Amino acid sequence: MKLGARMMKTGLAVAVALYTASLFGFVSPIFAAIAAVFSIQPSIYRSYQSIVEQVQANIIGALIAIAAVFTLGNDPFVVAFAIIIVIGVTMNLKMNENTITLAVVAVIALMDSTDQTFIYFAASRFTSLIIGILAAFIVNLVFVPPRYETRLFGKIEYTTNDILQWLRVTIRHLSDEPALKYEINRIQDDIRWIDHTYLLFTEERTYSKRKRFSKSRKLVLFRQLIITTKKSLDVLKTFYRLGGKIEHIPEEFQDALVQELDKVMHAHEKLVLSLMGRVKETHKQALREISKPDIPMIVDRLIKVYEESNNSEKLAFLPLASQLMEYHYQLEHLKRILQSYQKFHHEKHLKTEQ
Repeated sequence: MKLGARMMKTGLAVAVALYTASLFGFVSPIFAAIAAVFSIQPSIYRSYQSIVEQVQANIIGALIAIAAVFTLGNDPFVVAFAIIIVIGVTMNLKMNENTITLAVVAVIALMDSTDQTFIYFAASRFTSLIIGILAAFIVNLVFVPPRYETRLFGKIEYTTNDILQWLRVTIRHLSDEPALKYEINRIQDDIRWIDHTYLLFTEERTYSKRKRFSKSRKLVLFRQLIITTKKSLDVLKTFYRLGGKIEHIPEEFQDALVQELDKVMHAHEKLVLSLMGRVKETHKQALREISKPDIPMIVDRLIKVYEESNNSEKLAFLPLASQLMEYHYQLEHLKRILQSYQKFHHEKHLKTEQ
């Protein structure tokens, strides 16, 4: 089992909340721990948003709970009615699920039966909940700040290599279909993780003008890296769907297709390695010269094969032509963005973290 930063932060926030509540002598520090669990967020910006929203939700829950106790008592049906009201109000305010759940916890905590003075009892539990929220915010702010840039680029690099390896095997008709199907599904899960992490990275705030411009360039670059990786996956999925049909086209064209795709994949890998600082800026004579890919030429030939073929399944090759052209276009666009990025960040190379 791998212990992630968020798991560790949740445990630490609970410990801080329990210790602080006990230090102030609250009767039920457990509610501080519950609030801390619901308040941990994946980013500092979301944590700031969350603390404002959760304090508001707890105040709403506390006011409704106090009003219900003073007017109707704390019968179980009254508690249920108060919870319904709180859920309705917080949903109308478009608060998230965790915030609504914590507001419900606040109602249950405050409407519990007690021999103490109700106002003292309610204030004690409400303060416990606030302590839990604050403990989560402080831990999120101080302990293991998220490094989304490093994690994001590491996952993009890993996923891109994975796709290109499978493409090399698949275009030579060497891939095992069940294994390829499983890997495509796994890679799609990785892409969803990348999209989510990119969203978190966009939410992180920078407070100096220089860093803000630097981050804006990185966001543009990362977005294009992700788009290009998705297009390479689309090409792989198209080859998977074609299956054995690709063997029915002329062998001469098959060889040309493999050669051109090898060039495209090499170009894709070279761009990623360049970002990592692993490619020389001035190239001497290579051991073997690698020419630039000519995808438009291979697509023209594919269309000619389509026009000359009498096979009833010839329409199946048109999506391949479309995906190859789109992949080629996005790769060229990535190349231009990378050249622009490296003008401003000549010595700064991206790092990976697995």
